[in-house]
Amino acid sequence: MTVSFLRPLSTAAAAALLSIALPAAEPAIIAKARAYVGPEAALNGVNSVHYVGTLITADPADASKQTRAAMEIIFQRPERQRIMATSDRLIEVTALDGYEGWQRMQDPADPTKWRQTLLGTAQIKRLRANTWENLSYYRGIERIRGSVEDQGAVTIQGVACQKIAFIHAPDIVFYRYFEVATGRLVFTETEAGGTIREEGEMMVNGIRFPRSIITATKNAKGEMVTVTINFEKITVNEVFPPKQFAVPGVGPK
Repeated sequence: MTVSFLRPLSTAAAAALLSIALPAAEPAIIAKARAYVGPEAALNGVNSVHYVGTLITADPADASKQTRAAMEIIFQRPERQRIMATSDRLIEVTALDGYEGWQRMQDPADPTKWRQTLLGTAQIKRLRANTWENLSYYRGIERIRGSVEDQGAVTIQGVACQKIAFIHAPDIVFYRYFEVATGRLVFTETEAGGTIREEGEMMVNGIRFPRSIITATKNAKGEMVTVTINFEKITVNEVFPPKQFAVPGVGPK
């Protein structure tokens, strides 16, 4: 009697442990989305991506009024990111180095005029999530303690899509809408209501990249600000020295 009683309990306990240890099954659309971007070998071999282009910001009160800046963006494993925007009036650098983040603003005409700050925990978490999103191609978020959730079929701009949530934290979520027929990324939105659209394409090392990214987010006044980045050059797997991302010493550059 004792043996027959314990055996089903042991089986149930083992099943419970397995259910905790095993991650949720990957939504089928992710494999299709990755295949649309590029072959598995190419995607798995990405260690860095370097974008060079132009940043265009529209005035929320008058879309015809625009400001421009030269833009350089670097994502590099593990958890490194550097974004530099250079205009006639300002050089702004935002960078991530693992669990450290910083921002530096400098007058391009006078190197003695600068301001540097360390980023807070919330900003660093978002930069880390953004770096993962740009290097991992939709797979493996569980390894950084995130999760992926299939939120069902939806129609975006007349296109049948599958909505997938990439959840880095309750306050850091990327909702991506993939075309069911092809796996193409149609649209992205964030938990805060911001939107991201990709236009055009550029093939680099067998990987499909957008030629432009258009983001729309609300500013402190509640106005919708549209920012467009047009890429002129994209390079994969350059190797950047750690000092590119490390917090710089205090002083003019």
